[in-house]
Amino acid sequence: MIGMLLIVGVMLGVPLSVIAWWWIADNAHQDLDLRLKHIAGELIQMEGPGGELDPAALTSSRLGLLMPDGGQLRITHHVPARAQSGAAPAMITTRLGTPVDGREFVDSIDLGAAGTVELAIPASQVRRDQAGGVVIVVAVVLASVGAGVVVATVTARRLADPLTRVADRASAMARGDFRSEWPEYGIPELDRVSRALGAANTEIAMRLDREGGIVGEVSHQLRSRLTAIQLRLDELALHADQNVVAEAEAAASQVDRLTRELDEMVVASRTSEATPASAVDIGPMVVTLVADFAPAFAAAGRRVQIVARTSEPAIVWTAQPSRLREALAVLLDNALHHGRGRATVIVDALESAEMLRLQITDEGPGVPDDLVDKIFRRGFTGGVSTGTGVGLSLARALVEADGGRLELTSRHPVEFSIVVPAVAPTTALRRGRVPHR
Repeated sequence: MIGMLLIVGVMLGVPLSVIAWWWIADNAHQDLDLRLKHIAGELIQMEGPGGELDPAALTSSRLGLLMPDGGQLRITHHVPARAQSGAAPAMITTRLGTPVDGREFVDSIDLGAAGTVELAIPASQVRRDQAGGVVIVVAVVLASVGAGVVVATVTARRLADPLTRVADRASAMARGDFRSEWPEYGIPELDRVSRALGAANTEIAMRLDREGGIVGEVSHQLRSRLTAIQLRLDELALHADQNVVAEAEAAASQVDRLTRELDEMVVASRTSEATPASAVDIGPMVVTLVADFAPAFAAAGRRVQIVARTSEPAIVWTAQPSRLREALAVLLDNALHHGRGRATVIVDALESAEMLRLQITDEGPGVPDDLVDKIFRRGFTGGVSTGTGVGLSLARALVEADGGRLELTSRHPVEFSIVVPAVAPTTALRRGRVPHR
């Protein structure tokens, strides 16, 4: 608004200043022309029979009232001829008033054969009046622009302050604060936004409340089942066969780890503050996870292995290592059920980007071209009746929650890549929304 006011001020101020300049000069000409007409009328009354004028009669006492202040009157006229000479009347110039110093602003009138009359005033006087007119125009334009700026500032504040409060309230809602009210500000458009956000606030709060109840119920049910499994495994641990005891203890350790991860997820779902990230060595986690999947691969006549392309520890910056573990487990499970041949987990450090990359690949036929854009959609199973359609979508969500990315980097053979930060980020991570999730 202020920019538009300044443009309008310039577009109006410049032409108005030019018009004022010309108008004052035209007024000065009109004033001199009017005075000359009156002076010419007086001179006509003073003419002799032959159109001559007596210089002695041309005095300031008779014509001074018709002259402007500081001006000079110049009359070119005939004088009466001397009787004894018989000569024709001579032409002379009579000057009345103050001589003009410097440039003159002149107007004249032609009396025909009787002569001419000129009236001059200092050009500086006209220029001074013109400058005064331009100053007045500029002052009026500046005053108008100033008033417009005040109105624009008041209007902008009237809009900006409520917008700032709405933005702050939306930020609080994004942080999980659903308790504050969404006030209205008397601005129809902004009130519509506030009401819409208030409705979204209520709906999100209700959904989170329902999800919290579901999480509590699910966690209770899972703990009950895990406890029952643990009791059965404790009984198996007393078996006389040492192989059975070893398998029971291995299964019990898996149950313990699942219980701990379940507790972490429940706590994360109920806390309003984000867990601070820290540097974690995921090397042992990858080794343990691959060892857990090795028997299943062996039962299918296949093999799973780890290839480390870096000699440094696999350090990642994460708040919950279990997220990365679950995402990697989903990819290994997909390789087990949908892939062929040997499955490989490649650990590679991207030093230039300070990121760590985990690549999961197998020797199967890969992903059909027509399914590439669909495999990450929630609910898509690709025609496999045993799948739920949430594995890859969940894996991508878990990786992105820690500031990483999960992408399909090769179709034939299939290769999924997880890229996660390997150092503490110096700036806020920006992750684009995944439209298909």
